[in-house]
This record gives sequence, structure tokens and C-alpha cells, in this order.
Amino acid sequence: MKVIICGAGQVGWQIARQLSGENNDVTVVDLDPDLVRRASDTLDVAGIQGHASHPDVLDRAGARDADMVIAATHSDEVNMVTCQVAHSVFAVPRKIARLRAQAYLAPAYSDLYRRDHLPIDVVISPEREVAEAALRRLATPAAFDTVGFLNGAAQLLGLALDETCPVLNTPLRQLTDLFSTLRAVVVGIWRDERLFVPEPGDQLYAGDRIYVIAATGDVPRTFEIFGKTVRRQDRLVIIGGGNVGLTVARELELRQSRTRAKIIERDPVRAEYAADRLERTIVLNGDGLSAEILAEAGVERTDAVLAVTDDDKVNILAAVRAKAAGCPLAIALVNDPSLVPLLASLDIDAYINPRQTTVSSILRHVRHGRVQGVYTIGDSEAEVIEARVLPTSPLAGQLIKDVAFPEGVLVGCIGKAGVFHKPLGTTRIEDGDVVVLFALAGDIPEVERLLQVTVDFF
Repeated sequence: MKVIICGAGQVGWQIARQLSGENNDVTVVDLDPDLVRRASDTLDVAGIQGHASHPDVLDRAGARDADMVIAATHSDEVNMVTCQVAHSVFAVPRKIARLRAQAYLAPAYSDLYRRDHLPIDVVISPEREVAEAALRRLATPAAFDTVGFLNGAAQLLGLALDETCPVLNTPLRQLTDLFSTLRAVVVGIWRDERLFVPEPGDQLYAGDRIYVIAATGDVPRTFEIFGKTVRRQDRLVIIGGGNVGLTVARELELRQSRTRAKIIERDPVRAEYAADRLERTIVLNGDGLSAEILAEAGVERTDAVLAVTDDDKVNILAAVRAKAAGCPLAIALVNDPSLVPLLASLDIDAYINPRQTTVSSILRHVRHGRVQGVYTIGDSEAEVIEARVLPTSPLAGQLIKDVAFPEGVLVGCIGKAGVFHKPLGTTRIEDGDVVVLFALAGDIPEVERLLQVTVDFF
């Protein structure tokens, strides 16, 4: 597949790394020559310096025979014009644009992106993706990471294990015997800064950060087995009234949930804007780092604090201060991956990485067709891929034990007619089943071969 990625920032570079590593023909376009040089020097991609929306630049990038254009520059308008030029001049079949301004995303204007108007096939909103990630964290506060699969029938849970976990030093094979009715599989383990797919004889240790794929109905029991206490999030303080904070508060109001939210926003104009658009949410104008404003918000009595300003350091320090005041759960928005290792020592319970959520969303649409979902783990060290089995796939009709999966791939669950099934060696994968696979980055090309992505999708 030939892909042109416009924008070599964090998101564009990550997508380029992912797709070039899977033997796609990737060209990166950016106005900044340093970013272009960084991409072409460190990745197996071609680099073009110039305005992504200019026809001559897209022509030099190979738009005449490109299969896809991904417009992820920092300018919404450049991304939109890039897609228009790619369609009108070069007839590129598939166009994806990242748009941040909420005015472009209102449902009332959805006709704007029709092929005879502004031809964008997929619109990605980082703020909405981050807001949805925040809502998932709040719904499963005992997990540091969570996302749904099989139309909500399965959940990927990231769990940090401590000394209170009752199943430490127990081989996973034995856990399967002890909890034979539990529909959950440990698919990945972070240990000593290394992510690996466990073998049946591997044990769990305090300090491990594990990924589990569980049936949604078994999530509470899964938490209990791994020593996690689940409590309702009835009171929430959101630090930051920007697009993310406002979207989270508005969604909570629309869901008619019992959660009572308060927003702390430093900018008085933005605070007034948020207050005008919310009905039951209290908006306080003040600094989220101020002990006085946190006390006014009642942070010591709240169930969770969500720090989502546009400054990583403010989010981290606000979360630390909230925990020090007695808040049991703190979630911080962190853009800089180099800050993530500090969070555990600062007692921050979970973080949201906007780049990770945006990359996952784009990959979900890049791997279109039978691939129904993609979620990126960490700094793209692994992916969870949800795909429907094709009749011609090497998987169809095979028992799991007979499939030559790479060492870095594990089947997390199988959906048969929409019903969650825990995978066993004797489980037969049938045509039309939906499989959810955990795959380390180096083994993703082999997963796509097993799913016959190259032949049947593109």
C-alpha cells in the first residue's frame, strides 16, 4: 500500500513508523525540514519538504498512484485542503484528516465532508478520542488502561499489580485451573521496562503491569482476582475546561449518570464559555494548582480528579496535589512519553496519551475492511487487533493449537455470533468469527498475513 502522511509531528511520525515497519510504501511531507530529516533518517520512508496542501508537493510525494493520504498537520485548514487536492487533482481513493476545531465536528455540518463537497473519508478528532479515553478510565478506575472490543462484549484492562494481589507467584496455567469459569486471559506483561507475551508457566510478580482481555460481564470478578477494589465515581473534579474537559462533562450529563462533576478552568473567558454549555456541571474560575481552589472544589471529598489542561506539567502537579489532599484516584493527560515513567513514583493512578489514542484511531481506519478495531499499546510496542476471519484465511477452520502463531501473538478472545468465547487450544476458529489478538509490534505483519489483509483489504 502506498501512503502519504502529511505532518511529521508526533502523530505523523508514529503512523509512519508503524506503516513503514509493515513494508508499506510511505512518504512523509512536512514544511519543517528538520522533521522531514528526522523521519527519513530514522525510518524507512521518503521525505518531502513543503506545504502539504500544495498540488506540486503532493505530486512529488507520489499522489498520482497513492492509495491513501493521511493529513495530520497542526492546521485543520491545511488538512482539509490537502484532502480536497488529493481528491480533485490526484483521485486518491482514501483520505483521512485530523481536525481539532469543534466547529468542524458539529453533527449539523456533517454533510460538509461528502465527496461532492469536501471529500474526507474519515475525520479524526484528537480531543474527542482523548475524552472517550478519559471516560473509559473513569468507568474502570481500577485499571490504568481500558478499551472495548466485540461491540462492548470484551474489555482490554491494564492492571498494575502490587503486594496485595492474591495471585502473585502463581503460574498462569494454574490460574486457569483455579478460576476455570473466569472468562479472562492475561495477554501481555510489562516487567523491567520490557513488554512480552506470557507463556502458561510464567508467574506474576509485584510491580508487573499486565494486560488482560476479559468478558465485560466478568470484569468485576477479574478486578477482584487481581486484588483491585472497584468503587463508584460519583464525584469528579476536572482540571481544565478546554475541549477535552468540556466534552467529558457534557458526555456525563448526556448519560444521565450519577456522577456530579466540577470543572476548574484558569482562563475566565473559557470558564464562562464552558459554563454556558453545561447544565449540571459547576465551573470554577481559578488555577488548578492552587490549594485554595482545589479546596473550594472539594477535592478531598471527591472520588476522582481528571487533569486535562494543555500543559503536561500542570496536569501532573495538579494530580499530585489532589492525591495529597486525599483524592483516591488521579488521572493525568500526558503528551510527553518521557514523563510517563515518573507517574508511578508520584502516585498518579492512570494517564492518557493523546498521541496514543489518535494513532490507534487512525490505524483502525487504515486497516479497514475485515479489521474492525486496533488499539496501540504503549509507544507502539504492541497492538490489540480485532478482525473478522475471512473464508480464505489460514485461520478459518483451524484449531487454535494448530495455528502457527508467532511467539509475540496471543488470542485474547473469539466472538462467535456476537458472543464472547474464551480461547482454548481446542477452540476452532470458523469463517465469520471475530478474533481479538494481542501482538507485539514485530509480529504484526505475520498477523496481517494470517488475516490475509494484504490480499483482501487493499
